[in-house]
Amino acid sequence: MNPIATTATATAATETTTAADARVVRSHTVEIDGLPVFYREAGNPAAPTIVLLHGFPSSSAMFRDLIRELADDFHLVAPDHIGFGRSAMPSVDDFAYSFDALTDITLALLDRLGLDRFALYIHDYGAPIGLRIASAHPQRVTAIVSQSGNAYVEGFTPFWDILFAHAKDRATHEPDVRALLEADATRWQHTHGVPSDRLDRVDPDAWHLDQAYLDRPGNKEIQLQLFWDYQFNLDGYPTFQEYFRTHRPPTLITWGANDEIFGAEGARAYARDLPDAEIHLLDAGHFALETHGPEIADHIRDFLGRNRT
Repeated sequence: MNPIATTATATAATETTTAADARVVRSHTVEIDGLPVFYREAGNPAAPTIVLLHGFPSSSAMFRDLIRELADDFHLVAPDHIGFGRSAMPSVDDFAYSFDALTDITLALLDRLGLDRFALYIHDYGAPIGLRIASAHPQRVTAIVSQSGNAYVEGFTPFWDILFAHAKDRATHEPDVRALLEADATRWQHTHGVPSDRLDRVDPDAWHLDQAYLDRPGNKEIQLQLFWDYQFNLDGYPTFQEYFRTHRPPTLITWGANDEIFGAEGARAYARDLPDAEIHLLDAGHFALETHGPEIADHIRDFLGRNRT
């Protein structure tokens, strides 16, 4: 037996195993401020890190395919916010649900994991959480990827009229807002704006899982509280935009052009403060990853490859 050949074969097998292991998505739960926080992780921790922050009404499950796709080149961490997915869901009487509070938990998780430098992937609710972190700790953020992660008033569509009315008068508008927490609305979030030739790419398990989490006792009250609190995110927009102008983080926009929740004008508005932002408007709706996952993964791999810091 040729010992050199044997060694080479063993080395190749080790490299293959390592590459395969990188794509394995691992599930973890850690306690942050007395609350169990669930997160998914894949890739080599020595590789550049991407922190993926989900939106309403989803969880880290929305990144299930993207994580595997990128794990050969990146280290990926995707937490479930408190009240979502498999993280703790204390009642509104036991936890002060706000975007400030969700940000504090997320930042504490990143500190616990020792993630000092990372890119942020922000979607929907993930935007006000991630941009609070970025504007407060600009030295830690290597890049931003925004998929319907709004930071400008131009992004709001008529979808928000009832939510902003609810913010001013909860009692009057709560019945209409509660309709946004039911199965028809959840399915619509996943399917609106999707071209007919890609509708079969939308996994029905995605909206059924989201609805199952929403239907847990007490969860709708949590969502109503966060709906109300969303109004205060707009107060942070000047700070977010000043962060963009001052620190110029490399920014990639991969946004559904047909999104009826956060419209395409919200994507274009980034260019006002980030003239070098790379903007891709996809023929997709709010959950563009469901229908354009491979394209988004390619954009991320290319963009972050050209913008390593």
